Amino acid sequence: MARKTTFYYAFLVLPVEQRRAIIAVWDFCRAVDDAVDEEGDAPVRGREAVAFWRDELARCYSGAVPRTSQGCGLQPFVRAFDLPRQAFEDVIDGVAMDLDKTRYQTFEDLFEYCRRVASAVGMICIRIFGCHHPGSSDYALHLGVALQLTNILRDVKDDFAKGRVYLPLDVLQQADCRIEDIAAGRASEPVRRAMRIVDARAREFYQRALDARPEEDRRRLVAAEIMRAVYFATLERIERNGYDVFAGRVRVPKPQQALIALRQWLLPS
Repeated sequence: MARKTTFYYAFLVLPVEQRRAIIAVWDFCRAVDDAVDEEGDAPVRGREAVAFWRDELARCYSGAVPRTSQGCGLQPFVRAFDLPRQAFEDVIDGVAMDLDKTRYQTFEDLFEYCRRVASAVGMICIRIFGCHHPGSSDYALHLGVALQLTNILRDVKDDFAKGRVYLPLDVLQQADCRIEDIAAGRASEPVRRAMRIVDARAREFYQRALDARPEEDRRRLVAAEIMRAVYFATLERIERNGYDVFAGRVRVPKPQQALIALRQWLLPS
């Protein structure tokens, strides 16, 4: 895993076998997303990619030989950690939504997208972490939504360049913000109003994740807590920048990410 990824310091704290499993999951899900999103060096793209990766997932679970390096990397951990197949199916369903939907009418519609592309990955991760408390599933659900909403706010400009607007249309209407305001490529007051509304929902889900986090699994969730803290710091930087995500990509500097990771690691169990 490259140092440039947000997850680098989070996964670094894991035991070796867990880290290898998480990276295999991340690589598989990233490959699915890149193929549908028509980025990277994918063997197939678009709608064909959805069928291709469903078949590759089936190979991972059936014991057949996978056809990709990502499938080969994932397969040994499927049985070792009893990884939930439905969660991978949800991820594929989520990225496939990008082929058909470029707008979301309500937050409830967007929630389902976030649950599939982000929370489902969390459900896989908590299995690898060895979490046992039912509350860890609620934690993964809420944290996944919070992280994805943070991504949506950070990537408004890049997503629009791909023809996509993830800010719900009813939020835009509430904020008196038009698609043309986003197309203008600047943090105008209407755009800021819309982003503030989604920001508030993101904060709500960060808090829900914290409220759901079970104490008995807290140490097992340290990698997830690092991700939560880094992404929350990203959200705060977006807020401090006045929601201007058009001038440049909002990032938490690597030294700050490392410090956040260290602080989470040193928190008492």
